[in-house]
Parts: sequence; structure tokens; C-alpha cells
Amino acid sequence: MHVSIFRQRTDAPVGLITITVMLGLIMAIVDLTIVNVALNTIGGNLGATIDEVSWVATGYILASVVVMPLNGWLTAFLGRKRFYAASLAIFTIASFLCGTARSVWILVFYRVLQGIGGGALQPTAQAILFESYPPERRGAAMAIFGLGAMVGPAIGPTLGGYIIDNASWPLIFFINIPIGVVAFLMTWMFVPDPSYIKRATGSVDWAGLALLTVGLSSMQYVLERGQHDDWFNATNIWLLTIVATITLVVFTWRQLREAKPLVDLYVFRIRTFWIGNVIGIVTGFGLFGTNLILPLFFQNALGFTAWDTGLALLPGALATALSMLIVGRILNLFDPRVLVAGGMIGFGISCWWLGGLNQYAGYWDVFWPRALQGFALGFLFVPLTTVMLGSVPRAELANATGVSTLVRQLGGSLGIAILTTLLSREIAIAYESLSAGVTQTHGASISALTQMVSQNATVISYDYLFRISAIIFFICLPFVFFMRPSRRAAAPVPT
Repeated sequence: MHVSIFRQRTDAPVGLITITVMLGLIMAIVDLTIVNVALNTIGGNLGATIDEVSWVATGYILASVVVMPLNGWLTAFLGRKRFYAASLAIFTIASFLCGTARSVWILVFYRVLQGIGGGALQPTAQAILFESYPPERRGAAMAIFGLGAMVGPAIGPTLGGYIIDNASWPLIFFINIPIGVVAFLMTWMFVPDPSYIKRATGSVDWAGLALLTVGLSSMQYVLERGQHDDWFNATNIWLLTIVATITLVVFTWRQLREAKPLVDLYVFRIRTFWIGNVIGIVTGFGLFGTNLILPLFFQNALGFTAWDTGLALLPGALATALSMLIVGRILNLFDPRVLVAGGMIGFGISCWWLGGLNQYAGYWDVFWPRALQGFALGFLFVPLTTVMLGSVPRAELANATGVSTLVRQLGGSLGIAILTTLLSREIAIAYESLSAGVTQTHGASISALTQMVSQNATVISYDYLFRISAIIFFICLPFVFFMRPSRRAAAPVPT
């Protein structure tokens, strides 16, 4: 009798399941950031302008945010194993196609396909990990997930820079192929299909899908391109804001009336879940926003080289990895809300600390606040995710992880949009204020004075952004104690 080597094991060890989903998760997250450092090179090779090649990154994000909230419906429609395997296949095939592109718009199209696959990998991996571990070990499961979700963005730019310096840009896409193939085969062999996930039946709500696609892509475009297009001075930003508002309101109304909705918004009836998502917006704001402005601050304000910037960012990534390992072990010993609050306080203090630096700051001046920031992030992310998902019935978990991932992504996009807008305006205000009080002194040229004023204005503006980020974390701190940790998250495994 023929026995396939790819037959699913119903008793697969949790370690093999963990390795399987982490391969897909890390591949998707690293790819999201690895491309950013290669945009100039890709643009030069394909004869594209900066505006055109920026769509290589934007197209991926637009596609991924549309797929994220559909996680629950697609899991029910295809089954968990088929859905995760299909997402890996789409991502891997699109990675190959991206590496073969010889036109920037063909590359953008392939990146949209890649985003369709990649947008599903993160929330599905989170749901699989959460369900695969017993209740008392779910903190450790979320720590493992967090290592990929939080440390991955630190690996991407470094790896991308090395590939660009030592090889050609298609390799940043081709490198996904062997990882994707292995993850696909392991998914087919080891990832189970939970019996409690009911397969979706009936016709597809195409109208709802169209409303969601148009609404989320319009909103993400506004957040991604608003600053570039001068926000509401641009007609396209006005129109897309109106489109996003109308379509998402209609979509929400439609989903609340549907018996079998594409996105089950009733998950927000759970107080701990919606409060966790409010904090998730702040977490996304801090993670994505500071990840954007820190490299710019180090290079534009402090004069660091690209290598020095990488070294300055490294302590935060290492500290995050360390804190996640620690909190995964101690989560059951403390009220998780205390750990979340400690993480928010630590992150806020680190941002306030960074806001006190001047243009003469060196490596060790940024080392300690950056290390504190990374360490605090682990204490914030792991218990928050464990408590938030622990309050959700397991049949709704796939939907909940998709929605929460989307919320965190939108929080990050909102943070980037706000911080970049504030940065450009604060630099102009600070420069005007400083230049008004400058008088030419003996021996100082006009160009030297202009450069000095410009550097001081830049430092003042970045310091302002760091302080604003700190205040946002402190303001949101009271929300933590309105969550209700589920007893199931700390319950012993039945024997």
C-alpha cells in the first residue's frame, strides 16, 4: 500500500508545529522590511523614479491589510491547514516572480500578490501557536511569536543591506523560495485542522468583500501617502478619505446584519479584546513609528553612518528577545496587567529619555534608552497578546487574530503618518525660530551658520517627536487595568 510522506500527522509534536509556523512568519515579516533598503537600487536598475519605486513597498502593505481581517472567514472557508499552506504557496510563488520582474509596475503587481499571501501568515501563525500550546504555556507561545514579530524587523534591513552590497536585488526575493517550500511541506505534514472550526457554507458576500477591499486600501493609501501628497491640500487624499469613510461604515453596518459575516465584528463585545486592541494601536504606534524615526534621527541629527545606525538599533532587538524569553516564563506568576503596565511605562520612559538627547550624543548615549525600549517591548507585547486572546472563545480565534493584527498594522501606519507630518512641520517651525535669533559673528560664514541652525532645528524636532510618543504611552496606561484576564489562560491542563 502506498503511503505518502506528506501525510498529515495528527499527533505532531508542538515543537514541529512551532518551527513550521515560525518559518512562514519570519519570512513574511523580514520580507516586509528587507525591501525598504533596496528601493533605491531597484529604482536605479528598473529606471523608475523614487515615487514609482515606493509603490513596491506600498503595494504589499495595501494588499496585506485587506487580507488580515478576512483571516477568520478564509480559515473557515478553506480549513486552517489549507489556508496557511495556500498563503505560503502564494507568497513563495510571488517571491519568485518578484525576482524576475524587469519593469517597476510588473514588480508592484507581483508585490501585491505577495502581500495577499503575506498578510495572512502573521495572524494565522499567531492563532495556530496560541491553540497548539496548553493554557499555562500560552505566554511562552506568544513570546516565541513575538520574537519573530518584533525582532524580524530588525533583521530585515541588515540582511537587505548585506545582499544589496554583495549581490543583486532579486536575491532579496529569491531567498524566500527554499524557506517557503520547506514551510509549505511542513504545514501539510504537521499543522492540524481543529475540529471545532466549522467550514463556511453558502455563497460569498462579494459586495462585502468589495466594500472591505476599497475601504481598507483607500484608508491605507491616505496614511501611507498623505504626507507625500500634502494631505488635504491634495484632491486625491480628500476623495480617498471620503471613499474610505463611506465604504467602511457601510461594510460595518452590513457585517453586523449578516448571519455569516466576512469579518465577525461581534468579537468586540469582549471588553478585554477591544481594550487590548486600543493598547495595540499604541503598541503599533510605538513600534512602527519609532522604528521609522530612530534611524532617521541617528543619521540626520546625530550624523551616524548606516553601519553605526545598525549598531545603535541592535541593543533594542537583543533586549526584546531577552525580555520575551523572560516574560514567557514568569507570566503565570504575576497579574499580566502589571507586566503590560510595566512595559508601557518602560517604553514611555525610553522615549522621554531619547527626547533629551542633543547633536553631540554618541553611541553610548543612545545605547541605554534603546535597550530599555526593547526590553519594555517584550513585557508589553507578550502579556497583552496572551490576555487579549485568552478572553476569546477558541472558535473565534482565527477571526480575532486577523482583526487584532490589522488594528496593530493600522496603528503603526497612523503613527508613521502622524510622526512624519509633525516632523516636517516642527523642523520648519524650529528653523524659523532659531534663524530669527541668529546674528552673524566674526569668522562664521553664512553657510556654516545655516548648517548649524538646520542641525539644531532637526534635533529639536526629533526630540519633540520622542516626547510626544512618551506622552501617548503614559496617557493610555489606565486602559490596561480595565482588562479582565481570563482564568483559562492560567488554568492547569486537565488530566
